[in-house]
Amino acid sequence: MPGNPGTSDHPSGVGPGPGDTVLIANRGAVVPRVIESCRALGMRVAVVHSDADAAASYLDQADSVHAIGGEAPADSYLSIPKLLDAASAAGATAIHPGYGFLSENPDFAGAVRSAGMVFIGPDARWLKAMGHKTEARHLMAAEGMPTGPSSGVLGDDPAEARAAAAAIGFPVLVKPAEGGGGIGMLAARDPAELDKAIDRARTMAARSFGSAQIYLERLMERPRHVEFQILADGRGGAICLSERDCSVQRRHQKVIEEAVAPGLNRAEVTALGARLAGILGRLGYDNLGTVEMLWDREVGFAFLEVNTRLQVEHAVTEAVTGVDIVAAQIRLAYGEVLDRIVPQPPAINGHAVQARIYAEDPVRFLPSVGVLNRFRLPRPDGVRIYSGYCEGGRVTPFYDPLVAKVIAHGETRDAALDRLDAALAGVEIEGIKTNIPFLRRALAHPAFRRGQVHTGLAADILAA
Repeated sequence: MPGNPGTSDHPSGVGPGPGDTVLIANRGAVVPRVIESCRALGMRVAVVHSDADAAASYLDQADSVHAIGGEAPADSYLSIPKLLDAASAAGATAIHPGYGFLSENPDFAGAVRSAGMVFIGPDARWLKAMGHKTEARHLMAAEGMPTGPSSGVLGDDPAEARAAAAAIGFPVLVKPAEGGGGIGMLAARDPAELDKAIDRARTMAARSFGSAQIYLERLMERPRHVEFQILADGRGGAICLSERDCSVQRRHQKVIEEAVAPGLNRAEVTALGARLAGILGRLGYDNLGTVEMLWDREVGFAFLEVNTRLQVEHAVTEAVTGVDIVAAQIRLAYGEVLDRIVPQPPAINGHAVQARIYAEDPVRFLPSVGVLNRFRLPRPDGVRIYSGYCEGGRVTPFYDPLVAKVIAHGETRDAALDRLDAALAGVEIEGIKTNIPFLRRALAHPAFRRGQVHTGLAADILAA
């Protein structure tokens, strides 16, 4: 067991303040979001950028800016020495890893703490235990969570992978053992497809997460993807803020997320959230954790994984609970107890939905790169937008193609969906293709409007 209540390694103190500087070791839309909460806490902010991000829109929001070199992630955002050097130059007392890249890397967390800084995330032992997908499945299964068939980490022998797939039963899903965000997840329906998927998944995982480890899961056909946002303090305190539905996906990557999950039994969902919080609290988990589950009408809920970082879609939970999740993440990392931050699970207020605007073809979902000749993002009432780009900036092939997140809140689900659609209609982007046409088709689709969502809905929308 990685930890027990009362064994948190985080510093004990009064929390962050004006004497603290946070280095944000990431890029894109997460950076202005983290800056927002750091400013609310009175903290100074340092940011980094690769050569490809030298014109990022958020650079002028920081107290200091630090170049970290090449365009490829391995030469910049995945380079622990470069990030630590930047933090030292900034006089940083803490590092926020954002999401993706090194956010779930225990070596990075350990290096940050060895350098005398606060890592804004769970302790390295949890990044290792939960961030590694197969270990997390074993741990949660031991706590009574149902899990689907899966393999351990695969070696290099193709025969081993084929035997594992045969034991699980096709179709299978090839997944990176470390990292997340849908990157490197590929379906395989026969042995020939499996060989190709494994090669591609290893390459994508190594490029995005610095690890080529992969494993297999049984592929559930058209389930719902529901996740639970947990806050924990490493001393036994843990709560579930709310759940999110993230079922609308393409290439196993989320594109529309909402809180709360529509059409599910509220008593069942609330009880499961409380049970998950109880498990993580009892284990001594600390900081943010998102427990991802698949739901099928016949099977019910099945454990998928735990993401040990801030989620791209966290803002929909913020909208319905009123909790600043990033600020809570920072305060937990500085050793504050949960009762001081969120005394009890908050009441749910209305409904929120997020759309991810990607630089990609809206039908084939292939990345689109180029100069943003026009880039206008309206911000009407009830809508939050985060982006790392500005007009005249360039979308490159080096990173995830997310260009903006649009979050709408309303008193009802229909009101939130209408508000989001109106905001997307007002977005003006020229110079690249985007998935906005698909997003608007999804928001108008009858099944989606009825809350009848599942992971195959994107294909249904395109076929309509």
